[in-house]
Amino acid sequence: MPADSATTPTPTSTSVSLAPWLEALHTSSSRLTALVGGLSEAELSRPSFADGWSIAQVLSHLGSAAEISAGLLQRGLAGDTTGPRREEVAPVWERWDALSAPAQREAWTAADAHHLSLLDSLDEQASAEVRVPYFAGLLGVPEYAGYRLSEQSVHAWDIEVALDPAATVPPAEVRLLWERLDAVATRFRDAETLQRLGPRQLSVRLTDADRTLLLDLDSELHLYPCEPAEPAGTLAGPAEAVLRLFYGRLRQGEGVTATGQVTLADLRALFPGF
Repeated sequence: MPADSATTPTPTSTSVSLAPWLEALHTSSSRLTALVGGLSEAELSRPSFADGWSIAQVLSHLGSAAEISAGLLQRGLAGDTTGPRREEVAPVWERWDALSAPAQREAWTAADAHHLSLLDSLDEQASAEVRVPYFAGLLGVPEYAGYRLSEQSVHAWDIEVALDPAATVPPAEVRLLWERLDAVATRFRDAETLQRLGPRQLSVRLTDADRTLLLDLDSELHLYPCEPAEPAGTLAGPAEAVLRLFYGRLRQGEGVTATGQVTLADLRALFPGF
């Protein structure tokens, strides 16, 4: 049966309204707050799924990003298009890195709430007109919120799965993240692996969404909402697990397969994550 239209991934039809992205950010934040709020210092110091980072360090990463992003959003609201500079963001990272695990959790809670309140304060005109000078360039507010949701959802999963091996990215967030997956895949791919694998086209078959996409491997990489005419191979699996493969977070035994001229190991190397 085809998946319900509310959950069917549509990689190239990014929502132009801020509302769904903001709602998802709030939902993900609330879920993560409830999950980590009662953790002891020892539990906060447990490894997360993010390589080399504890649970608290993932919260620190999300919190410092929220602090920096709030500043960039305020800059955009003031009409300033100056992008972030390393000399201004590096001290923020250093300050957060120096905090204890419980302090990183508390600081994340405050910084995340402040960032969300700024987004909440935008009226329809501001959300349509403001441009945010983000790390990826000058972005409209919905597009900016999409980048924030990628950070929030994926790193929240890094924490959730460390505490519950059965954790998955929620369906509503999966649907939104598929809308902008081409931007992520294009940016966060390994150049040497792409050169080795291309040029070729692969089918991406989402087994729980009755949908087939085209992954084009050439001098650049793109994901298109159509079937390739002559695929060199097929990547198949549930939409949520395939999404995490593109984010460098696929585990063994999650029902994702690669057949034809590419292997799952090839695709893991192509998408090392962040």
